Amino acid sequence: MEGLTDPIMRDTLTSVGDFDWCVTEFIRVTDSILPDHIYYSFCPELKNDGKTAAGTPVHVQFLGNNPDMLAANAAKVVELGAPAIDLNFGCPAKTVNRHRGGSVLLDEPDVVHLLIKAVRDAVPAHIPVSAKMRLGYLDENHTMENAHAVEDAGASWLTVHARTKADGYTPPAYWEKILPIKEALKINVIANGEIWSNADARACQQQSGCEDLMIGRGAVTTPDLTQCIRQNMDEALFNWEQLVDLQIRFLNGQAKTEIGMVGRYKQWLGMMTKAYPQAKELWDQVKRIKALDEIVQQLEHTRSDTI
Repeated sequence: MEGLTDPIMRDTLTSVGDFDWCVTEFIRVTDSILPDHIYYSFCPELKNDGKTAAGTPVHVQFLGNNPDMLAANAAKVVELGAPAIDLNFGCPAKTVNRHRGGSVLLDEPDVVHLLIKAVRDAVPAHIPVSAKMRLGYLDENHTMENAHAVEDAGASWLTVHARTKADGYTPPAYWEKILPIKEALKINVIANGEIWSNADARACQQQSGCEDLMIGRGAVTTPDLTQCIRQNMDEALFNWEQLVDLQIRFLNGQAKTEIGMVGRYKQWLGMMTKAYPQAKELWDQVKRIKALDEIVQQLEHTRSDTI
């Protein structure tokens, strides 16, 4: 997710979460082969055998509409160590869609097929190529066409966000609408959308028919969510003390600027207020603070304070 699951967040979440793999923010491809430093900026894990410090594989995600350039960039990033390639047909952002990228391509199933096949043909057979899509752009007229296009192009699996672009991120996610896709395809189908708790995960699995789930905002909001799901626990596993340690790990990450790190942390803390009352109290204390060390001090104080 652009602006959310950057390298620092991936390092933080995979240090405690039980993930099979994770995906980079999308790398936009237009009309050129990108220089190495762009890949290392989006995916510094390439220098660590394509894995986070915790050993979780990181798949590199591309977004674009040029088959030749997507293929060439995929081949290059695999040479740099990417363990898998994912193609984004789900982004609902207006700017992205206006430039014929992301979910707008779901109105063109033939193009979806062309792009995936170009990448599949360009990388070694042992490197998985996957795709993520929504149920459609403004409607669901091409849902099954797109699903079959993904499979016929040679994708290893398909992740489906259970809403259209028009639905945005407004609840609910229509998990039951993934079931026909799951039943029609031979490749694995992964369900995504509105999974905030273990109960959500079980309901999504039952309604979609999918065993595997992709979790985005839910994992950021509740860092122990994957462990709760794997252990079938409805109660949180982490206490606030553990979450303080996790937040300090995040704040100690390598950011380009202090103000950038402060902004990213406040974004994360704001999301955690949905799940933790302590985060809401902390947010009220740090929302106007601009210095990183002051935020860390406030965090440390919450270890002993009742907030």
